[in-house]
Amino acid sequence: MGIKIGAIETRNRVFLAPMSGVTDEPFRTLAHAHGAGLVVSEMVASEELVNARPDMLRRALGAESLSPFVIQLAGREPHWMAEGVKVAQDMGAEIIDINMGCPAREVTGGLSGSALMRDLDHAERLIAAAVEASSVPVTLKMRLGWDHATLNAPELARRAEGQGIALVTVHGRTRCQFYGGKADWSAIAKVREAISIPLIANGDGASVADARDMLAKSGADGVMIGRGAYGRPWWPGVIAEGLDPGSGVAEPSIGEEAEIVIEHHERMLSHHGAHHGNRIARKHTGWAISRLSERQLLPDDEAAQWRAALLRTNDNAAVRSGLHELYDTVRERAAA
Repeated sequence: MGIKIGAIETRNRVFLAPMSGVTDEPFRTLAHAHGAGLVVSEMVASEELVNARPDMLRRALGAESLSPFVIQLAGREPHWMAEGVKVAQDMGAEIIDINMGCPAREVTGGLSGSALMRDLDHAERLIAAAVEASSVPVTLKMRLGWDHATLNAPELARRAEGQGIALVTVHGRTRCQFYGGKADWSAIAKVREAISIPLIANGDGASVADARDMLAKSGADGVMIGRGAYGRPWWPGVIAEGLDPGSGVAEPSIGEEAEIVIEHHERMLSHHGAHHGNRIARKHTGWAISRLSERQLLPDDEAAQWRAALLRTNDNAAVRSGLHELYDTVRERAAA
């Protein structure tokens, strides 16, 4: 049960959210390989992409391993957004996503991301420039509004559809909430009433039950999983399988999970380089350990010991062997 985005149909209705510092090419490639309906790049600054800033170019990689290949662009100026769209297409993008949802101060301070929801006329001009410059479908990600006094997501979505946007994703919080409180999935239903194009609900989805509740309360066509995928890139595919059997993947066994986690570590080292990749990999390794603890497969005191051992060393061989040892211990204990 996929979702149509222009001429493209996704393989299911559970997407991986774009997350800065998380959904790099290694993470997206594994999420895609393990059943996510769609994966979206980290936010890429349009002007910096046009100017070939190395970190932005790295964020926009993945055309050779991902299809459909989606690049998310952020920006403030219609000119740079249009030029960024052209570069993204040259890099193989099959879908362009516009970021109007990021709450980070360094983004909104530059009047990008969710700050654009404070000026819908300007946001609409930005959308129009991107759509006009693009020969592939353009989608839009937003929040409910800047704050609870300006819950203007339905109006922005309506305008976006009028400008040719093919799909809208709404995170069920305002910008001023950041990630506090609970996402309001019912509030997304007002966006559903405003548009006829596909709608994706985002925010706090971490289980199959959550996904069903998100769909029921929002009226959305699909869901987008963000922090719920920390430490487990296979999780959107597992949720998809729970919603629509045959569309995703089964939850991996402990042995299969070990293989994915270790492969992810290797991919990060290859993608970012041994030193930088080691530092980036630490948060992912920490999340994987926490997931084992959450499932009561690893006592909290042992989890703390493993974090100390694996997250403080620059010896990648030691991390690799440690991950093998950790999962062997967990597997043996689970089988006992």
